[in-house]
Amino acid sequence: MDECIRDEIRALKAYEVPSAQGMVKLDAMENPYGLPQSMRQGLAQRLAALDLNRYPDANPEALKAALRQAMGIPSEAALVLGNGSDELIQMLALAVAKPGAVVLGVEPSFVMFRMIATFAGMRYVGVGLRPDFSLDAPALLEAVRTERPALTFLAYPNNPTGNHFDPQVVESVIQASPGLVVVDEAYYPFTDHSFLPSLLSRPNLLVMRTVSKLGLAGIRLGLLAGPAEVLGQVDKVRLPYNISVLDQAAALEVLSRPEVLQEQAARIREQRAVLADGLSRMPAITVYPSAANFLLFRVAQASRVFEGLRQRGILIKNLSAAHPLLADCLRVTVGTPEENRQFLQALQDSL
Repeated sequence: MDECIRDEIRALKAYEVPSAQGMVKLDAMENPYGLPQSMRQGLAQRLAALDLNRYPDANPEALKAALRQAMGIPSEAALVLGNGSDELIQMLALAVAKPGAVVLGVEPSFVMFRMIATFAGMRYVGVGLRPDFSLDAPALLEAVRTERPALTFLAYPNNPTGNHFDPQVVESVIQASPGLVVVDEAYYPFTDHSFLPSLLSRPNLLVMRTVSKLGLAGIRLGLLAGPAEVLGQVDKVRLPYNISVLDQAAALEVLSRPEVLQEQAARIREQRAVLADGLSRMPAITVYPSAANFLLFRVAQASRVFEGLRQRGILIKNLSAAHPLLADCLRVTVGTPEENRQFLQALQDSL
């Protein structure tokens, strides 16, 4: 009886997560470093004390306070928490999904912007990036003018390209937009640029972050920061108890030791430079600048190279078919020094 399903859903391809069993996993932009033993012990004690027979705190103020402190979020900004950034994107789409409302984004970018717009029954308009992956400012501003989007998403840095967009162009989009503009800062631990300082002066600006890239991908926790009058409305579509007892407790324990996560992020930044240098030394490879915890690179016969890496136990992301601008492009997450060494050797052997 699948004819009951909406045509636009039937036309979608499900988001696939490949098995990484037995592989060096460098495909999902995860922090490669685990928690130190002292933090694991504290986490075990905190989790053991939980009352799992009770529903979680529906409005966890202690967790919000910890996130504010860890990320430098202004106290005047409201917060809404989500089960990862994906749920926040869905909540935003549901909140603005009037008949004829448009979601605007750029391409290539995070695929869930388009997919969730489709889930919500909205029309998605994607404006192509320039060949160097920078924003096409005239085309983007023209789309804002003609489409009058209810919701615009800009990833900063962008995924899967890794680059920062020109902040002046982003600012011009915020000023020109009749609807909400969401700057997705999922990769903020690996860059010094942010739109948080503009949050209180731009009534239509929202900043979205996650703890996934920080090193807590397993607990699924994201946040949306912005004006209280806007987020108060978005919060109405949040399902109750959406952040589990376990997730709240784990986040509180780890965020109590921010220096550990900061040190890990610094190591990832250092290894990003080492990995970029190694890629740049290989013939026929173009590696693109990145302000995130991954690198995008272009190589001839990328699909063949990708399979060669898989056969050698290395899993990265093949983006060759994702968008015309990504033809022959692969994306690798920055790993530990040993993982990066194994990747570079396997890549050399696969060329």
